[in-house]
Amino acid sequence: MSKKIYITRRIPENGIKMLQDKGFELDINPKNRPLSEKELIKILKKKQYDGVLSLLTDKINAAVFDAAPTVKIFANYAVGFNNIDVAEAKKRGITITNTPGGLTESVAEHTFALILALTCRVVEGDTFVRKGKYSGWDPMLLLGVDLIGRTLGVLGTGRIGADVVHKAVRGFKMKAVYYDVVRNENLEKEYGAVFMNTPEEVLKQADVVSVHVPLMESTRHLINAERLKLMKPTAYLVNTSRGPVIDEKALVEALKKGQIAGAGLDVFEDEPKLAKGLAKLSNVVLTPHIASGTIAAREEMAHMAAENLVAFFEGKVPPNLVK
Repeated sequence: MSKKIYITRRIPENGIKMLQDKGFELDINPKNRPLSEKELIKILKKKQYDGVLSLLTDKINAAVFDAAPTVKIFANYAVGFNNIDVAEAKKRGITITNTPGGLTESVAEHTFALILALTCRVVEGDTFVRKGKYSGWDPMLLLGVDLIGRTLGVLGTGRIGADVVHKAVRGFKMKAVYYDVVRNENLEKEYGAVFMNTPEEVLKQADVVSVHVPLMESTRHLINAERLKLMKPTAYLVNTSRGPVIDEKALVEALKKGQIAGAGLDVFEDEPKLAKGLAKLSNVVLTPHIASGTIAAREEMAHMAAENLVAFFEGKVPPNLVK
């Protein structure tokens, strides 16, 4: 009997085809939006599914597990899995997988897109031209900041954070300092990155701070009002990890007061809502959680999610098992 899989939102066709070619019976959410918890529970109760391919926007908790007692695996189409109650899943013997690695370079590149947009004042310049304010070359118009010789501070040096260091040092001739709970000696040897004992030390030294930590209780509001005060008034803050890592209200106040020069955000504390006043600031660049939004990255994620499901139902250990 073919296994029944529910996919909570359409993903790239290569992942869907991979599952179909293996004989899986697929039901795909036809709505081009995230399902509410109530909607997901209602759907899962209608049929005895064997697996669910979930997205980061799906809240997978005890109530969802109760609604789908036959589901033995939730294959998350995301690197992160903070949307899933992993501890509860383990209690019930439910397997959780994710899709790490496939989007490393895409997110690292988007990180630098935000950094360059800030330091080169790209968005401000675009707006200036579109509003008809450009009247000719001006030696003092929208002066930016060179990256060469500046210090990049990275919080979290997993795959993405490490690739950002690589691009900074090799591509832009920047210096690098970093903090992580696990020291990355390879990063120090290859790129001359300097390990800091605390996030505070990174914030004090860096001209650009880039955040790449997973969302956990220990990292929620890692960047708060107190730590923002430690940054240089000329420094920029960039976040392509998870929104709640930054206290967004505190960030708005810091930007208004000129405590830091600017911020580039691809993720937000209460997505899709923004903290009051954030969108009105000219010294921020905002993108709608698209750092991994390249064709190659999203297709690789689809392949990995499908691969995890196939391996599980073939009696193998999924290649990206969340432990």
